Amino acid sequence: MSDTIKKSLLVQLLGSIKMLEQAIVACPQEFWNDAQEFWYKAYHTLFYLDYYLVDNPASFAPPAPFTLSEFDPAGAKPPCVYTKEELIDYLNYCRAHAIASIPSKNLEQRFVNAYKDYSHFEILVYNIKHVQHHVGMLTLLLRQNCNATPGWVSTDEA
Repeated sequence: MSDTIKKSLLVQLLGSIKMLEQAIVACPQEFWNDAQEFWYKAYHTLFYLDYYLVDNPASFAPPAPFTLSEFDPAGAKPPCVYTKEELIDYLNYCRAHAIASIPSKNLEQRFVNAYKDYSHFEILVYNIKHVQHHVGMLTLLLRQNCNATPGWVSTDEA
């Protein structure tokens, strides 16, 4: 049963990642860094997608050129505006991370940080919810500001 659950979690997370990818790709360059800060909302989503996939949160480090700025208690943003290409690269990194890590996860193991004490099963469900929350926000921004609406993805098989 555990393998079935892991497979289901993986394909649903990959579907969410695909929807995030569609939103990033659909964003026109002139909207990327305007007052809505589309880039930053997409980056925040990717940062936590990556973070919630690790086995040990204390050892988390995003790939270069990204930093741990999302953990700044004062809410400091990253030192620069990341490009669409950089975020697509990070998205592909996160997709590969999910594909490589979820099948071998112990779903009973704990994901513990200062704010959460969840099983790996629960943090994966939380991760899907978090990505979808932000995909909804990004899609709404695209609809309101650019008349662009990425499509629904039910699953994205691994």
